[in-house]
Amino acid sequence: MSVGRSPSVRLRRLAGELIRLRCEAGYSREEVAQRLGLASSTVYRIETGHTRPQGRTMRDLLDLYGANGHERDALLELIRDAGRRGWWHHFGDVLPGPYVGLEAEAASVRNYEPVMLPGLLETEAYARAVISAALVEDPEEIERRITVRLERQRRLTDPAFELWVVLDEAALRRPVGGPYVMAEQLRRLQEIAVQPNVTIQVLSFEAGAYLGMGNPLAILTFAHPEDSDIVFLESAGGELYLETSDDVHRYAQVFDHLRAAALSPEKSIEKIESVEKEMA
Repeated sequence: MSVGRSPSVRLRRLAGELIRLRCEAGYSREEVAQRLGLASSTVYRIETGHTRPQGRTMRDLLDLYGANGHERDALLELIRDAGRRGWWHHFGDVLPGPYVGLEAEAASVRNYEPVMLPGLLETEAYARAVISAALVEDPEEIERRITVRLERQRRLTDPAFELWVVLDEAALRRPVGGPYVMAEQLRRLQEIAVQPNVTIQVLSFEAGAYLGMGNPLAILTFAHPEDSDIVFLESAGGELYLETSDDVHRYAQVFDHLRAAALSPEKSIEKIESVEKEMA
C-alpha cells in the first residue's frame, strides 16, 4: 500500500473554492439550492467537505458561478482527484473519522500525548495491547486496527514529513502490555527519535503542572498554502476538528508552551533510555 494524497484534504480545498466562487457570484446557499433544485443541506455538505458533488452537480455549480477557462478545468480535475480512494478507505469499518486520511496528506504533525504513545510511534505489540484494552474482542478487527497503525508509520520514512511529539513522562512509565512490551517500545522510541524528521520531547514529572496538561492534541499542517491547519482533539465523547485561525493559533500556542516546558530532545532521549533500563 502506498500513501497517496488524501481525498479528505482535496474535498476541503474544493469546498473552499466553491464557497469563494459562490460569494463572488453573490449567492446565498439557499439561493443556490433553489436555482439548482438541490436541498439546502446538500449545498451545506458540499461546502463543508462532507460530500463530493456528482459530476452533473459540479458542472451546474460552476455554470451558475460563471467559472470558466483554466479555473473551471482545475476544479473539475480536483473533483476527479477527490474521487480516488486512499489505502485507508479499505479500513473504513475500523476508522472512526477522517484523521488517518488527513495525516496521510499532512506535511507535519505536532502531537501531545499525556497517557499513551501516538500511533505513529507504536510497536506492534504495544498497539495490540492498547487496542485490546479498548474492549475490542473481534480478532479480525484487532488485526485490521493494528495494520492501519503500522501502515500509517510509512509516513516517517518520508524525509519531507515532520513529526514533533511531546510526551508526558506518564506515557513512558505506564507498562502497557507488560514490562517486556514496554521495554521494546521504549527502545523503539530511542531509534525513531534520532531520525532527522522526528523530534520527541518528554515532559518530566519534575515539571509539575503545565499548560494543556492531560488533554491530547494534534496539529496538522499541509504543504499546499490553500489547505489550512487542522487541530485534532480526541476524547471519550468522540473526535473534534478545529479549523478556524483563532482555534489553530490558540492550540499552537499551547503546543509551544508544552515544548518549552519539556526536556530538550537530547535530554528526552536520555530520559527514555533511563526509563527503559528501569523496565528491563
